[in-house]
Amino acid sequence: MRKQIAAANWKMNLSQNEAATLLNELLSLPHSLQAHQEAIFAVPAIYIPLATQKLAGKSNIYVAAQNCHQKESGAYTGEISAPMFATVGVKHIVLGHSERREYFAESDVLLVEKVNAVLAIESTPIFCCGEPLEIREAGTQNEFVASQLKNALFHLSADQISKVVIAYEPIWAIGTGKTASSDQAQEIHAYIRSVFAEKYGQSIADQISILYGGSVKAANAKEIFSQPDVDGGLVGGASLVATEFAAIINALK
Repeated sequence: MRKQIAAANWKMNLSQNEAATLLNELLSLPHSLQAHQEAIFAVPAIYIPLATQKLAGKSNIYVAAQNCHQKESGAYTGEISAPMFATVGVKHIVLGHSERREYFAESDVLLVEKVNAVLAIESTPIFCCGEPLEIREAGTQNEFVASQLKNALFHLSADQISKVVIAYEPIWAIGTGKTASSDQAQEIHAYIRSVFAEKYGQSIADQISILYGGSVKAANAKEIFSQPDVDGGLVGGASLVATEFAAIINALK
């Protein structure tokens, strides 16, 4: 069975004390992960040591970075490279989030380099894709998302692509309270899998975990995750509430 993943994206939130309290509360709540399930915490870089310490020894629970620089090292003040994250135990790095694309002008060309950098350290890229509202309203979301995937990922070998996690995030549903229906989520997740199947074959496509990221919360997680091509979620606001995120973990199939 494909990996089923509940990934928390804390974005730029919480003080250190608040971060510690949230992790303590979450660990105190009843939640369980089976062998094919993972919980991933993409925390602000400054809190990675804290999260790593708190989550040490927990099975199938990982700490992720929210971004990385595309170069291994150099004169890039304020940036953090993938190899640096590897030295502190980071196994997953989120790439191409819509906020990075919009606010920091990250292009598909840049993301090719970032994907390569993460795979070079044998970590897992969590690659984000998804359409804004005007594209959804025009009915061209499939072509838009396919372009993102092809431009940034289709240079990879079959072995490499099987190590990538995809996070589909309808931009119109991030932080807005709007959520794609479970049928809408399944429809585009199935389409994304078909894009990979056309390039790499169905067997490889069936190995790729595709997460839904758009206002996932405890109330809707089980219905969304129950869809055959939805393999969990990349969760924003709800991941900052321990009871919410514990329930989302428990909603994994």
